[in-house]
Amino acid sequence: MNPLLRAHNVSFAYTERPVLQDVTLTLSPGEILTLIGPNGSGKSTLLRALLGHLHARGEIQWEDRPLHSWKRRDLARRIAYLPQSPTYDIDHRVIDVLRLGRAPYWSAFGLESTHDADVIDRVARELALSDLLPARMDELSGGQRQRIFIGRCLVQEPVALVLDEPNTYLDIRHQVELSTLLHTLARTRQVAILMASHDLNLAAQGADRLLLLDAGRVRADGAPTDVLTAELLTSTYGIPMQRLDRGPNSPPIVIPVF
Repeated sequence: MNPLLRAHNVSFAYTERPVLQDVTLTLSPGEILTLIGPNGSGKSTLLRALLGHLHARGEIQWEDRPLHSWKRRDLARRIAYLPQSPTYDIDHRVIDVLRLGRAPYWSAFGLESTHDADVIDRVARELALSDLLPARMDELSGGQRQRIFIGRCLVQEPVALVLDEPNTYLDIRHQVELSTLLHTLARTRQVAILMASHDLNLAAQGADRLLLLDAGRVRADGAPTDVLTAELLTSTYGIPMQRLDRGPNSPPIVIPVF
C-alpha cells in the first residue's frame, strides 16, 4: 500500500533560527503515527509545514501529489487538522461548529445537503455530543469543547487526521475514549492519523509508530518498543528515565527517575 504522505528532508527556520532540520517521514492509510519530543522540538511546526501552513523546504506529497499543487479547499476535503489552540465564536452553538467541518463540501450558496446532516448526526452520536448540539460554546468545559473540535474534524470525512495535542483538556476517561475512537477509525476505515503528544505512555499505547524529535531533528522513528528506550529518552529530555516492560504484546511504560 502506497503511503498517503511522503515528506523528505523537510526544513524550516524562523528568521535565522532553524526549527526543523531534514525531517523525513511517511504515513500510510490506517496507520497511527505520533510525534513526541520535548517542548520546542518542532512537533507543531512540522504538522503545520506538512499542511502548507508554513513554507518549508524539502519535498512534501499527499496522495502522490506535491503539496503546492493542492488547492486549499481540495486538501481540506482529504485532510482534517486540529491545531493546539483552536478558536471559536462564543456565540456559536455546538451544531454550528460541527457544520463548519462540512464547509469544504458546501455549494457556492453554502447550502447543507442531506448527507451533510447525516454525517453530523453520526459523528455527534459517536462522540456523545448529541445532547450538546443546541448548547453555546461558551457554556461548555474545556474538555467538552475539545471533543467538539475533534468532531468538527471527523465530519470532514477525511482520509487523514492531523491532530496537535488532541488530549488537551480531556480527563483520563475521555483520553481513553478518544484513543479507542482513533484506533477504530484507523482499523475499520483506514483513516491515517498523525498527531503530536506530550504524554509518552499514552502515545505508546495508541500509536503504531513513534517519531521522536529533538531540536528539529529525527532522533528515532519506529515501533514504541524501539523508540522508548531509557537511554534515548534520557539523552533527549535531559532527565534520567526508566523503562518498565510489560510483556511482548504491550508497549513499555517510561517514567522519570527522581
